[in-house]
This record gives sequence, structure tokens and C-alpha cells, in this order.
Amino acid sequence: MGNDKNDRAEQGNLSGTEPTEIPAACQAQYETLEKTVLEHNPTADVTGIRRAFRYAARAHGTQRRRDGSPYVTHCTAAAQIAAEMGLDEDSIMAALLHDVLEDTSVTDEEMRRQFGPTVTYLVEGVTKLTSVQYSSREDKQMENLRKMLLAMAKDIRVILIKIADRLHNMRTMDYQSPEKQLIKSQETMQIYAPIAHRLGMQRIKWELEDLSIQYIAPEACHQISEALNERMDELEKFMQSIEARINARLAEWHIKAMVYGRIKHLYSIYRKMYTQHLSMSEIFDLCAFRVIVDTVADCYNVLGHIHDMFKPVPGRFKDYISTPKPNMYQSLHTTVIGTEGIPFEVQIRTWEMHHTAEYGIAAHWKYKTGESGVKAGDEEKFAWIRRLLESQQDSDAQDFFHDLKIDMFADEVFVFSPKGDVINLPAGATPIDFAYGIHSAVGNSMIGAKVNGRIVPFDHELQNGDIVEALTSKSAPGPSRDWMLLAKSGAARTKIKQWFKKERREENIQRGREMFEAELRRAGLPANALSDEKLAALIIKKLAITSLDDMYAAIGYGGMSATRSVNRVRDELQKAKTAQRTVVDRINEQIERRSQAPAGKPIRGVLVEGLDNCLVKFSRCCTPVPGDEIVGFITRGQGVSIHRKNCPNYTTSLAGSNAGRWIPVCWAQETTDRYATTLRILAKERAGLVMDIATVLNAVNANVRSLNARDTEGGAAVAVVTLEVSGLPELQLIINRLTGIKGVTEVTRAGA
Repeated sequence: MGNDKNDRAEQGNLSGTEPTEIPAACQAQYETLEKTVLEHNPTADVTGIRRAFRYAARAHGTQRRRDGSPYVTHCTAAAQIAAEMGLDEDSIMAALLHDVLEDTSVTDEEMRRQFGPTVTYLVEGVTKLTSVQYSSREDKQMENLRKMLLAMAKDIRVILIKIADRLHNMRTMDYQSPEKQLIKSQETMQIYAPIAHRLGMQRIKWELEDLSIQYIAPEACHQISEALNERMDELEKFMQSIEARINARLAEWHIKAMVYGRIKHLYSIYRKMYTQHLSMSEIFDLCAFRVIVDTVADCYNVLGHIHDMFKPVPGRFKDYISTPKPNMYQSLHTTVIGTEGIPFEVQIRTWEMHHTAEYGIAAHWKYKTGESGVKAGDEEKFAWIRRLLESQQDSDAQDFFHDLKIDMFADEVFVFSPKGDVINLPAGATPIDFAYGIHSAVGNSMIGAKVNGRIVPFDHELQNGDIVEALTSKSAPGPSRDWMLLAKSGAARTKIKQWFKKERREENIQRGREMFEAELRRAGLPANALSDEKLAALIIKKLAITSLDDMYAAIGYGGMSATRSVNRVRDELQKAKTAQRTVVDRINEQIERRSQAPAGKPIRGVLVEGLDNCLVKFSRCCTPVPGDEIVGFITRGQGVSIHRKNCPNYTTSLAGSNAGRWIPVCWAQETTDRYATTLRILAKERAGLVMDIATVLNAVNANVRSLNARDTEGGAAVAVVTLEVSGLPELQLIINRLTGIKGVTEVTRAGA
């Protein structure tokens, strides 16, 4: 893909409100951008970049960001990040123009005339997708991600610009609403940080994680920051001492190196505290050191000196130089213990490795005028994108994101085939993952496996350096359904699903129907719920399938979850039930409500018998919402406290001295307020539980006030979420969705 500079015109006709002149602050920001471009590439032609900036400034006109700044400042900031990555002129221009197609009246034809097909393609790839109706937020997010991956497979610069755009948005997230902060932060943590990791862009990955976790877990981050500030003097003295000792040793042996220490980034500390259940005072390896040298030989030479100076921790040495990570990362990692008894990590790499570790694929993706976009060896670097797309064609949203996190974010193990080929797999992979990693046919015909010459079971966990051999047979019966539980990689599980989808359709339909009906019973719905043809047709449309047998088959082979299907049925039954109420029913209900309602004016959505104006508050012990049966308690000096009738505080006090202070109350006919309530979620302890809970809450647009989780004895976990709802139907929908999360055993309300 070449540079299209010669195809671009010099002027464009823009419609909309245009500023008469570019503000001085915007111009100064652009001049910094141009300086950065020339620092990375002194021969760069900035004429097109300058024209793109002016074009974007005129196109966005008087549009403003939430902080009140001209909108073009965001475009310039995204281009600045792209320039710091060292991207080419076309990428910088596309970053400047990335919101023009979506947010202004400029068309793609106009942009193509002005800036040529390459820049226009990049802008179209980065531009947000047009509004499409999907059955859920997860489905829409999954489809957007798939399209983004398709664009990546064609031109990796699309995602590099998109990451620059997201990074600046996260840097300025303070100006957004709390709800949007949480949604964007979770999306960044689930999608953009893993992609940055998979592309080897460690510096940007760390910043995305640190910015996101501050909105996802603000209290924990505040505590970590305070604890770090308290120990900062101690940590800085420790780092200076270690740096001085390493520098002195290397100078003595005439090894030219740069040595510096750093404190682990915020999310790394948060994750360690969460996964290992440690307090801040129990984390000792807060510091890490980096030694950058000129040659690979110096790397191993420095390693010897480090192990001579400090005691190495067994099993904590990793050689990513001889065996690079799939994202091109190379470095020596070792953990040692100093004389103070404090463990710390040392990373040793060359300057070239360091540049790759900081900027990842961007360090290898610099275009020059007249050169072809894809260079020798690049095709294999991006083959993982195509493999990921191919392996996820039959996945539903939850499976897709689960597999994405494994394929992009998990640590890797490196094993060898009998021929000496290196196969990288997710940590915890089994021989099943190895077989399907070679080819679908190998996995489907596997009857056994050898590791280092010895027969092993299918659930054997592979280790770095293992020599693995898949034993196959032409008469093999094919994969077992149990393999779905043993396979670690999303690609292996998808290929197993595809085999069952193709080979065992009738069996899948029968199995899927049984699973679906069992889930209906668990949800308290009739087993013949889909006997209504209209409802069945609606469910088929919502799930984007052609028949109920397709749904049963998908459930049977694992391409769709029974819980997701039943949730759709429950939602549609509820809608149908509401729609079937006749006008007479509604009128009679209103008459009955009026006759039963006590005199008085509604106060915060509640009618209090005999009182027109009094202080009303909702109890924290049971957090009632419209739809609950309620009762009021006359407090001393604080008005009337509203409780649910099944609240333990109400039922236990009826026999006591305060029984006479309870008075009748009821909900007003119409309430527009939202009411805070608290849910307690009991689940089996597992990694990613809190993220899954937050994802479900986002999917139903829940207005979350707080979300806290902790582990308990016996491998269980408890999460407490406080949220605002309009009434009982909305709350019940949220409870139903939370109940469907993997591992969740119970969802109860406060005071229940």
C-alpha cells in the first residue's frame, strides 16, 4: 500500500461552521506535533500533515470538547501520540482527520479527493461504526471488535491510530459522567489494553491499564497511591542503592550500560493485591530494574554479574531473547534478592529490544515514500489476527470476549514439536491445545499424546521447553465434549465446536434442547414457552438464527449459551405480558389504586397517610423500590423511614414497644425518581468474576453507585453492588442477568 500524496488536492470545500482563524493554543499544539514528527523522521514531508491539521480545524469548526477546548485539540493530541510511536505521514494525517467523517458533513468521497485513498481508508477504519441494531450491548461490542480486527488484518496502522485515539480519551476522561467513565474504562481494559499488549506496546498498555483502573476501582487505587507515597522515600533510597551497586560492577568490567529502577505501575500492584489477596505492606517486590546494553552478548554477560551480586530466586528466570514472545518482545528477566532481603526483578535487553518493548509493532511499521506497506516477514507477524478472526466465527459475545482475553492477554508457554518447531500456547495449555495449534485435522484425529517421550493424559499441563507429540489415528472417533473443559486456548475450543457443529448436528439438537429446557425450568419458565409461534419467531429474529433447531444445535455444540437464550425468552415474555394488558385492565387498576391511596400529596414518590408534607427517607436496611410492598416508620426528628414489608426490622418490631410507630404508606401512581438499592452476589471464587459482573451491569445500562468484592472461606466470593433503578421490573431484570453469570450461585437484595 503506497503513499498517495500525489493524488491529493491542495484545497477542500467544507460545509458547516468554520472558525475564522485557528486559535493560538491550537496552532502551538500543532507546532509541537510537527516538531515530534521531524525528530522521528527528519526527512518527513510535513506539507500534507499541515494541510490535514488545517482541514480538520475548519471541518470541526466551533465544536467543543467537554472541557470546553476546541475539538481539534483532541485530533492533534491523538496525532501527537501516533507521532511519538514513530508512525508515517499518512498515519499522522489520518489521526488528525479521524473524526471528520463521523462528526462533520465531510464525505468519504470528498476526503478521498483531498487526501487520497490510503489516508481515507485509514480514517474509515478508525471511524466509529454506524449505528446497527444488535440484541445486546455485548453483541454490538463484539461485532465492532470483529470489524476492527478485520481492518487490522488489512492495515495494522488502523489499530495503532485507534489506540492513540483511545489513549487521549482516557487521559481526559475526568470530564465525562461517572457512568461513561466506567463503561469506557472497562472497554479499554477488556479490548484496547489486550490489543496493545498483543502488539508489544508495553508503555501504552501500562498507561491504558493505570488510567482505566482508577475509574473501575477508585478507592483501591487511592489506597495504593497513599501507601506508595508513604513509602516513597524508602523506595527511592533502595533503588538508588541498587542502581549504584550495579553501575559500579558494570563499570569495573567496562560494560557500557544504562541502569535505572522504577516502581511497578499501578495496575500491576492492584492485580497482585487482588489475585494473591495481599495487603500493600505484604508486597515486597515493588521495584524493578532495567539494564540496557549494546549487544546480545552483553545481555548474558550482565546476567552473570547480576546473579553473582545477588541471590537469584529459583524458577524466576526467563529468557525471552532466545525465545521471543509472539508480540516480538525480547529481554532477559530474573528475580533476585538483595542484601536487605527484598526481592526485585531485573530486565536486561539491548537498545533495539528496548525500543521494540516500548513501542511494539509501531517500531517496525514505519512507512517511507514509495515503499510497499507490507514488508518481508510482516505477514506472519499479523497472522494471529486472522487466526483469531477465523476461530471466533461461531462464538457468542461472552465466549468471544473470554477467548479474546486468553488469546491476547494470557502468559505464554513455549513448547516444541518433534521436528523442533516452536509452538506458543496460553499458560496452562494441554496437549489438546498443542494438537489444534498445529492443525484442526491433527486435533480431531488425536488419540493420545507424549510429552518428553512419555505418554501423558489429555489434561496434562504443558511447561516451557516441553517436546510434545500428538498421537493420531485415521479411525479416531473425534474430539470428546470433555475436551472443551480441558482446552485452554480459544482457538482449540472453537475448532472442537466446529467439529461437533459439522459432524453431530442431530445429537447437538437433542442435547441443546435438553439444556435449553433445563435452563427454562431453572428460570421458572414453562418448558413449552416457545410453542407460541409468534414468540418463537421473535426469538429467532433476536438471536439472528434461521430456526429453533439452529438454536438448539448451537447450544448443543457450545456456540451459544442456554442462559443467554432463556434470558431472551424471559425478556420477550415479560414484554408480551405487559402488552397484553387491556385498556379496561389499566383503567380498573388505576381506579383501585385511587380508592386505596391515602390522602395527601406524593413526597419523593411515596404517599404517607394523613400527611401532606413531611421528611421521607428510604431505609438502608432493605432499600425499597417502586413495586415493593412498603410501610413507614415514624422516626424521632428524621421524618418517616420507608421499609419493605418483608424487612426483618419491620417484622421483628411489630411485637415490641415501637409497633405503634408504623404507619401505612404507598407508592404514588407515577414516579420519575430513581431509587438506590443494594444487591449481594454470592459466587464461586474465580479470576475475572468482578469484570464479568461489571460487564453485565453495563449491558443493561445499570446506573451503578458502587461495586465491591471480597473472597471468603471455602473458595467463595461475595460482591456487593449498589445501583439506582426506576422500580422492581428493572431490578428483577438486573438480578436475572447477574444470576446467569458463570459461577454465580445466589443474588439477593439487602434486607431479604
